[in-house]
Amino acid sequence: MLDAKRLMDQFLGGQGGQGGGQGGGDFLRGAGGGALAGGLAALVLGTKTGRKLGGEALKLGGMAAVGALAYKAYSDWQAGKQAAPSTAQPAPQPVPMLPAPSGTPFNPSSDAGQQTLARHLLRAMIAAAKADGHVDAQEQARIFAEMDKLPLSSDDKAFVMDELRAKLDVDAVAGAAATPEEAAEIYAASLLSIDVDNVAERGYLAMLAARLKLDDALVAHLHGNVAAATGKSAPIAA
Repeated sequence: MLDAKRLMDQFLGGQGGQGGGQGGGDFLRGAGGGALAGGLAALVLGTKTGRKLGGEALKLGGMAAVGALAYKAYSDWQAGKQAAPSTAQPAPQPVPMLPAPSGTPFNPSSDAGQQTLARHLLRAMIAAAKADGHVDAQEQARIFAEMDKLPLSSDDKAFVMDELRAKLDVDAVAGAAATPEEAAEIYAASLLSIDVDNVAERGYLAMLAARLKLDDALVAHLHGNVAAATGKSAPIAA
């Protein structure tokens, strides 16, 4: 049976905050530490992706880190605060990372809710990784061969393979959001998967934000927080 939350932790590393890491940080730490540094994430998201979560986000790890980023952005947006700049020059200030309150759409209290959210976030991350077209059939074959070397269950592998093979469908990614809060979290996870450094990626994020019905100011907060947490620019698509 697929444990989507554990697989999410394997994508994003960290120390498994909020009791759900199950070694996700150790899974990636050998490849340089931090999120998206190696292992499964480097395979699926592409070696060109240089994002790493830092500081408090890394301590939270996995799905908790995405929830914390989205929760802060959403809260600041609701409070009418000005979004931090999303460019890396000058480097954005570190974002204080507080876990999203349990029982909210950012952090469901039930295991079933956690698993459902994790599936949605994983699908969003893999879809974003495919947005620039680099995951073609040849690249998929390479990923599948390398996945056999990683400590993944057959269900984990099947899920990742199915998502990689699936046609890129921004409507399906956005349609998974049951609440505005989950929409923000899906966008945050997508941002963590790519560098937003070409037209295809910018276009995909613009479509995703539109389909998720995200306010422009909220999108700016999400970009600013992800840039601060990763130390990399996350320019907003035009």
